Amino acid sequence: MNEKGKSGKIQFGNTAYMPKEEHLETAVKFRRISIGIPSDAADDEKRVALTPEAVNLLVESDNEVILQKGAGLGANYTDKDYSENGAIITDSTARVYGSDVIIKVAPFTEKDTDYLKGNQVVFSYLNVLKLSEETLARLIRKKVTAIAFEKIRDNNNNVLPVVESMSEISGVTSILLASDYLSNHHGGKGVMLGGITGVTPTEVMILGANTAGEYAAKAALGLGSQVKIFDSSLQRLRKFESLAGHRLQTSVFHPQVLKKALKSADVVIGAIELDDLKPWYYITEEMVRTMKKGSVIIDLSIDRGGCIETTECRALKDPVYEKHGVIHFSAWNLPSRVARTASIALSNIFAPMLQGLADSGGITHLLKNDPGLRHGAYLYNGNLTNETLGQKFGVLSKDLDLLLSAF
Repeated sequence: MNEKGKSGKIQFGNTAYMPKEEHLETAVKFRRISIGIPSDAADDEKRVALTPEAVNLLVESDNEVILQKGAGLGANYTDKDYSENGAIITDSTARVYGSDVIIKVAPFTEKDTDYLKGNQVVFSYLNVLKLSEETLARLIRKKVTAIAFEKIRDNNNNVLPVVESMSEISGVTSILLASDYLSNHHGGKGVMLGGITGVTPTEVMILGANTAGEYAAKAALGLGSQVKIFDSSLQRLRKFESLAGHRLQTSVFHPQVLKKALKSADVVIGAIELDDLKPWYYITEEMVRTMKKGSVIIDLSIDRGGCIETTECRALKDPVYEKHGVIHFSAWNLPSRVARTASIALSNIFAPMLQGLADSGGITHLLKNDPGLRHGAYLYNGNLTNETLGQKFGVLSKDLDLLLSAF
């Protein structure tokens, strides 16, 4: 028989136990996940999605990070940098791709899909124009949930965080590149981008009053160039003028104004935000013929088809060619030229996102509660959820919201 002594202890025979404080049951949402970071070196991609510092935060939260040997070298991060921050370094591609979550910068290829074990979450650039039907089919067969970097939205201000951060880098980098290719060093006409006393400043023409256009304009104005910016939206042009003052000229896409500006331009930056699969050439090949010899064209929208007819989607290792006497630079992954900066920017976005995935206990719960991430999903458990891809390959896409409602 149990008795309660004078001390308040409950006694079972000769043994006394102190009553314990009652604990309410709490739901444990955290689930440890493994994150694989493959090397993209073979794809001419130098960026890496997570920095060693970000890896440390994820490992400290009891997640496992598996890095393929040399994955960070393009951004000047050594394997030792990662191992000292808790990452497992391996030269086994299969082990990296066997993780719960795989995050890489370069778009998935057919070869990459061979290593997937299936029913995983993958993050990467999508690049609709270059995606092959066979690669998509293999991802579907592996029943993966795939998130496209360039489609993810920020829930606070409805912008595309990856696109915005890479656009900032591309805008500034494009002006630095133009300066280099105008100089004698690369066989240019020997003109300094900008202006000095007694010398007429160079003219920079920008298509698109968006983030890339804004940062390109700021960099060009900072060097002393004359800047002309074109856009279809008067509202965006007004915003531009309020940011930069009246030091730049703005115009809508009036054909005569555009042609006149092209004839005197030293640099043309294409920064139009094109809809996937709908390339629209704001500058035709015939218009390029009228440009000054030795002038420079850089098309930042080349990964979505380009806005200048003479540009080609090229690899970063061979991005430059000449056409009609005009130097063209058109690499789809321009931020890889400054891979360290770009990697830090990507890591700032994806580290908290991956931790949120671990904390939520699964991708389904996270997609349900994060509309911004949901916007980036083009596959869910092997079901195609992107209408643009469906149109490209003639496959019926499904409504992601309806699929998630079943869980």
